[in-house]
Amino acid sequence: MSLTTIMTALKANHLISLSPHEPYTYASGMKSPIYTDLRLTLSYPDLRQTIAQALAALIQSNYPQVTIIGGVATAGIPHAALVASELNLPMIYVRPKPKDHGKGRQVEGRIRPTDQIVLIDDLVTTGGSVLEAVKATAAAGGHVIGVSSIFSYDLPEAQANFAKAQQPFAPLINYPELIQNELTQGQITPAEYHLLKAWHDDPWAWGK
Repeated sequence: MSLTTIMTALKANHLISLSPHEPYTYASGMKSPIYTDLRLTLSYPDLRQTIAQALAALIQSNYPQVTIIGGVATAGIPHAALVASELNLPMIYVRPKPKDHGKGRQVEGRIRPTDQIVLIDDLVTTGGSVLEAVKATAAAGGHVIGVSSIFSYDLPEAQANFAKAQQPFAPLINYPELIQNELTQGQITPAEYHLLKAWHDDPWAWGK
């Protein structure tokens, strides 16, 4: 299944919804023409397996030295498990904060100093949460060579955050690719495409 087919399946099952004329409001207050619910991919066996295979191929291509797949809690954990299984690699996962009991771990799983870790999340908006997971993994003695996700909005803020952290990032699909595919497939008009692109260029100003 190609990335175009994956994008089409995500849209057809309403896991990604575009609404340029009636925007959604995020918890942050931002107005947005896109809403994603990628946790629901787990309810579609063929789609989740195809995504896992595509992520595995992406990781092998971008980070061939990988020795461990990590999942960012909570949405990244099941996808990391599927990808780790595809690649026959060990898996770890990273909590948002350390446990308040037991050994107080934030990172679960065995890590060696020589391991090369790729962290997976389902969605990247600004990159803040996954970069915090990178820091937590480093504090636990791990070396994160890359981050991946099913989807990224590819916002300027995220680009700046990954660049500042000097952290490689390779999503399976990003927002510019999605709206270009929608235009190519005739699902949106050129006017709607430019409206959707304007949000990507300056998301905080777009709703105003």
